[in-house]
Amino acid sequence: MKSGFYWLASLCVFVILNSVTPLTGQDNPKGIAFYVSKDGSDKYSGKLPEANANNTDGPFATIEKARDVIYALKQKKQLPTGVVTVNIRSGTYHLTKPFELTKWDSGSEKTSIVYRAYNNEKVKLIGGKEITGFKPIDDPAILKRIESPYRDKIVQVNLKAQGIKDFGEMKPRGMGRPVYPAGIELFFQDKPMQLARWPNNDWVKIAGVPAGQKGGKFTYDGDRPEHWRDTKDIWLHGYWTWDWADSYETVKTIDTVKKEVSTCEPHGVYGYSVGKRYYALNILEELDEPGEWYLDRKTGILYFWPPGPLSEGKTYVSLTDTLIQMKDVSYITLQGLEIAICRGNAVEITGGSNNRIAGCTLRNIGNVAVKITGGTENGVTGCDIYACGDGGIVLNGGDRLTLTSANNYATNNHIHNYNRWVSTYRPAIKISGVGNRISNNLIHDSPHSAIILNGNEHIIEYNEIHHVCMETNDAGAFYMGRDYSERGNIIRYNYFHDLGSGDVQAIYLDDFASGTTVFGNVIYKGKRGVVIGGGRDNIVQNNIFVSCSIAAIHVDARGIRKPWAKKYFDGTDTTLTGRLMMIKYKFPPYANKYPEIITLYDGNPAIPEGNKVICNIASGGKWLDLRDGVNEEIVKIQNNFVNEDPCFVNPTKLNFQLKDDSPAYKLGFQRIPMENIGLYKDEFRLSLPGS
Repeated sequence: MKSGFYWLASLCVFVILNSVTPLTGQDNPKGIAFYVSKDGSDKYSGKLPEANANNTDGPFATIEKARDVIYALKQKKQLPTGVVTVNIRSGTYHLTKPFELTKWDSGSEKTSIVYRAYNNEKVKLIGGKEITGFKPIDDPAILKRIESPYRDKIVQVNLKAQGIKDFGEMKPRGMGRPVYPAGIELFFQDKPMQLARWPNNDWVKIAGVPAGQKGGKFTYDGDRPEHWRDTKDIWLHGYWTWDWADSYETVKTIDTVKKEVSTCEPHGVYGYSVGKRYYALNILEELDEPGEWYLDRKTGILYFWPPGPLSEGKTYVSLTDTLIQMKDVSYITLQGLEIAICRGNAVEITGGSNNRIAGCTLRNIGNVAVKITGGTENGVTGCDIYACGDGGIVLNGGDRLTLTSANNYATNNHIHNYNRWVSTYRPAIKISGVGNRISNNLIHDSPHSAIILNGNEHIIEYNEIHHVCMETNDAGAFYMGRDYSERGNIIRYNYFHDLGSGDVQAIYLDDFASGTTVFGNVIYKGKRGVVIGGGRDNIVQNNIFVSCSIAAIHVDARGIRKPWAKKYFDGTDTTLTGRLMMIKYKFPPYANKYPEIITLYDGNPAIPEGNKVICNIASGGKWLDLRDGVNEEIVKIQNNFVNEDPCFVNPTKLNFQLKDDSPAYKLGFQRIPMENIGLYKDEFRLSLPGS
């Protein structure tokens, strides 16, 4: 999957990436091992990998039993020093409720606890139920609603007859709205199926807004809605006003004479605007291609057009919201498992310390794969994450009032296709708090951002990011903004390439983002490389920009010249000042750590002072775009290598390392360790994409 920088890093570079002592084999010379098997029994001791000859002892049947036995040993103070390992044998384990670990299930610095796949066997923990018994549609009224060429392609099954009565519910969701569980979904051959929609692979445009942008209704062209018999549970997904804000809305009424759609409140994020795009879904009449499905929630009958023979794959529906919940637990590792098919978040870690999700595959998730909230030294490493509804990893921790770091991390993960439901502001990794790290991840194929940052003192390094922001405009592969207090963040040694075709920036320091260091990144085919949107005290240094068609670097003073931005300085909108006051910026630790913030409002904060553009390389495309009266007296621009041959090693093969005799070195440019960018093999990641 990688392009250009597909080299393995030496092990010594990455020693610091794994702060918890790793496992060194399947056996535990110091510790104790338990086993779980589909053929086991919770009446056994769990100390054997398979049942003995007379079936009097063997592995446990459930991971819950293993957890409870470890808890009992801990209560008796009989846990040994070393590693307590729960070896899970191959098979699919159905979790009808979350597997819960609490502080009572913790390990310690001397005794870590690991739940892992035994000998790399295929172990699946899923929150769904397999569905069987599909048959042709036999209801004439239903057949009449389906176009005749497709009737013999679609099958049906009664979910209620198979004991499934809780279908969840669809709710308004999207940019700026709460994250709700997705409700029931359908999966076939380990892939999510498409809720019946129109148009199938495209968008339609809003024709008019008769009641104005905020009026809750719009008109459409054509006559397609005339085919829809039941409009009670039709949903619309659209970019209703801006190409960086999507949401799902439910239809209230459709007037096919006026060709007018009315929606239930809240009527689309930012209202409705002429010419903006949307599509409709959850419509039986639109079940017209392989892979689509529809559920009649009253009868419980599910209709499905399988994209292949049903005998050649299993069909599941999602039931459980969250699969694994770890609250205030410490020194726990989940390793080598497939965690899949749920309506909400697959794994939630709240508080605790030194917990790892390592070498797992997380897919077919309703919301996000892993959500880490608080705690210290908690992380996700070596995982493959895809087919998520609302992003990949949420990484939070640290205290913003005291600037205390959490040291939580997301490292060496392959994250792609992570926006099945909400498209915007649900990134591959959302990082917040203080002092967390995102490193060596490969992120690609998304309609919007790869990384969104809030907070202070985070490090974003050695990541490869490509083919993101593919469906949006005014977007950034990396994004942060609208908070003067979020400082001390470092974005270094990342490779951004082949980003979306619209108004897309590789590194977007939006709306007064300040105090960020952008060092040693390589940006190829980003429309803009780095945008400083009115912020202060940012350093853009030692980066390589290649073929950035709009500008390698953009700096503006939007707070002075843009009417919409002036509100942050004329008292109309107190967002910026309010966020400063919340962290008491004129007192320690902020006053000590970021002294320039103390006098921010003594002059004109809308002037983007303190920014530095130093010793960068730009090859092809446009170099510098200074807007709104910004000039070299406001921004320090020094020793940049522009419009000359920098002597790349092999640019035709996307190797943008500099040759030893590059003239850029004479200006003070420092070598970028490109060989360390991206994924690497270790005990958790046994192979690389494409190998």
